[in-house]
Amino acid sequence: MLKAKNNLLALGLAAACLLSACSPTNKSQTTADSNTKKVAITAIVEHPALDAVRKGVIEELRAEGYEEGKNLQLDFQSAQGNTATAGQIAKKFAGSNPDVIVTIGTPSAQSMVASSHTIPIVFAAVTDPVSAKLIPSWEASKTNVTGVSDELPLPAQIDIMKKTVPNLKSVGYVYSPGEINSTVVMKQLQTLLAKDGINLVAVPAQRTTDVPQAAKSLQGRADLIYTSLDNNVVSAYESMSKVAKDMKMPLVASDTGSVKRGAAVALGVNYHELGVATGKIVSRILKGEKPGDIPVQRMSADQLELLVSKSNAAEQGITLSAELLKQSKMMD
Repeated sequence: MLKAKNNLLALGLAAACLLSACSPTNKSQTTADSNTKKVAITAIVEHPALDAVRKGVIEELRAEGYEEGKNLQLDFQSAQGNTATAGQIAKKFAGSNPDVIVTIGTPSAQSMVASSHTIPIVFAAVTDPVSAKLIPSWEASKTNVTGVSDELPLPAQIDIMKKTVPNLKSVGYVYSPGEINSTVVMKQLQTLLAKDGINLVAVPAQRTTDVPQAAKSLQGRADLIYTSLDNNVVSAYESMSKVAKDMKMPLVASDTGSVKRGAAVALGVNYHELGVATGKIVSRILKGEKPGDIPVQRMSADQLELLVSKSNAAEQGITLSAELLKQSKMMD
């Protein structure tokens, strides 16, 4: 009798399992799981420019048919400006083996590239990926790495500086010695400015908290302060802007988002659009292309924006010329 009951129980369980396996709900769930793509995103720090990149990536993925909660699983981690934390995040992402990893900012990209040679990595907001040793050249890398650079044509930046301050003699530059993108720009600026007889006064700021004091040290030594997308500097832009206003020294930025935060003039990349361009590459990889077959992209000249603020300029002791105002988009 016990044996018969056990046989009946076994048959019942088998039938239940069979019905469960044939259930439309379970089948669709399995299909959805198998079609879900995993994208991990890491940024060296959170500030408006880098946040705009991330938003652009996610928006473009949605436009390409990848939507979080449906067929896309996103994991975002910020290193909060700490390179050691960037390394920890890189190791975590390498272990979780997502379909694509997006790195925003040079330090995060360097950490991730050092941690994985197989998972597709798409960098964004990296000025010089070759000098940063992310890729061997600007051509298709034939590795697991590609991305979008925010490299700017510096002659155009210098032209804007000269239009902002006529008879420009000296440019101040606050930079982080640990960021390769900042040191590369510094060296290029020094060479190009010297051709025009203009001196570059470069002042290091190791940490975000050092930025205001570094800017103060430029008083009497520079006619304006030029800021690249140095993550320490951009993170502390409001405090730097206050110093510039106190010193009556104009701020010229390479990030248009910095005008809202105090710059008088900015010629730069629209970082949301840079994020969109990055998202397009991520989508291509999710659809089967290899990152090593996709050349690194630069934003084209017609994608640069010139943005000015007359009120910021006035607070920093200058009046913007009619020529500059005519060329630009005005915030106020």
